[in-house]
Amino acid sequence: MGILQQAFHKGLQIVEPQHVGRIAQPLVGIGMHFEKETVGPERLGRMRHGGHEFAVAARLAARRAGALRQRGVSPRLVILRCGESEADGAYLRGALKRGALCGVEVEVRTLPDTASRQQLLNAIDAVNVDSTVHGCLLLRPLPPHLRDAEPEICDRLLPEKDVDGMTGTSAAGVYLGRPLGFAPCTAEAVTVLLEHYGVACAEKRAVVIGRSPVVGRPAAMLLLARNATVTVCHTATADLPVVTREADIIVSAAGAAGSLTVSHVRPGQTVIDVSVSWDAARNAMVGDAEFDAVSAVVDAITPVPGGVGAVTSAVLMRHVVLAAERGRK
Repeated sequence: MGILQQAFHKGLQIVEPQHVGRIAQPLVGIGMHFEKETVGPERLGRMRHGGHEFAVAARLAARRAGALRQRGVSPRLVILRCGESEADGAYLRGALKRGALCGVEVEVRTLPDTASRQQLLNAIDAVNVDSTVHGCLLLRPLPPHLRDAEPEICDRLLPEKDVDGMTGTSAAGVYLGRPLGFAPCTAEAVTVLLEHYGVACAEKRAVVIGRSPVVGRPAAMLLLARNATVTVCHTATADLPVVTREADIIVSAAGAAGSLTVSHVRPGQTVIDVSVSWDAARNAMVGDAEFDAVSAVVDAITPVPGGVGAVTSAVLMRHVVLAAERGRK
């Protein structure tokens, strides 16, 4: 197992504040800085399965949020949901905790699962006109009776408060490479991880498995913006292992546990496993990759849980801070 693979798999020592200015590198599309690790044995600290990247990003976001509070602005995120579920509850508890670590106030507004289209639109309108709210996250999927109206509902939110890239304007910004709204947090987390660990995209071949508008497509556009040569694969792709073995970077967002096997990879690759599935037999969350087998071959791979998911939360909170900064100007 190489040093970079160990870094992804086990985490690296957090960089101390006095070193931030020296090693911080700008990230396109975030407008903030993310500490870039120098990968090496001296950086290996406590062995953890992910989470280090969030800790680094949280500290930086908290600094920016603290500067805003000194100017009388408290970054604030509203999470809208229709109905209550156990899965939502776990996510919301995590969001509240991570928001506190990043200096972001998080408020949850819950509508009944029977809420009408107009009730949800009214809730979004209330967010739009509230100058103390800087970002809004709508939990999806919506109840079945609202799904046909989802495009209209998503586009009701002001792009400047769309911190998870759900509006058409934000999508246009990703595809056009312009600062319109924000990219979907999970897609952006892919590039944040690559940048954090010093994995170059320019002149590299990247394969994205999955074409959803939430992860696969925007991730492909963000990689393209970093001068990677990108191939998007999906369920109709012929000879997928042949395609993936040609890549330098694999982003797997298929949502199919165990679908990325040793037949898909070769030495020298970096694998970003985006998907999260529940493996009842193992009583554990797993990704697309057969982790033990694949990690023995590739140079670097993100763990599930603890890889992309943790960074996605960090990106969300940093988007809120950035939205508050933009609103202050």
